[in-house]
Amino acid sequence: LPILCAVATAVRLKLGSPILFRQERPGLFAQPFGMLKFRTMTDARGADGQLLPDGDRLTRFGRFLRASSLDELPGLINVVKGEMSLVGPRPERPHHVDRLTAEIPHYLPRHLVKPGMSGWAQVNGLRGESDLAARVQHDIYYIENWSAWLDVQIILLTFVRWKNAY
Repeated sequence: LPILCAVATAVRLKLGSPILFRQERPGLFAQPFGMLKFRTMTDARGADGQLLPDGDRLTRFGRFLRASSLDELPGLINVVKGEMSLVGPRPERPHHVDRLTAEIPHYLPRHLVKPGMSGWAQVNGLRGESDLAARVQHDIYYIENWSAWLDVQIILLTFVRWKNAY
């Protein structure tokens, strides 16, 4: 909670309001929910009034939040609301879901469990712009081999990998 409050305060000071960003993602049984993250981009617009591309709007502070995964902390609210779990397949953006469903066999079982804040793919280095097919394969492995012990391992590895990154 203190880290959540400190990051929220820093986002407010660096980027202003709003502090949180809500992005629709498919959850359990592919039901959409609003996944919460800390805002990492400005609302900058070009001369034509259109939003600038994401890369041009991402701030240095936002890059830090993403690299450290601190932008994901508001996902704890989604966990408390029952929309996400601490561990499970990370929810993909909707436009990826349509493509991956057509391209990757056995993709849809990912939606038979709650999405997670961390998962088997993430602790094995598959996050961000990594190979989506490899992430899905790790997610399917997690679903097929789920145990409480695997969840504990993933939670511990999440903190170990985060700590080693800094």
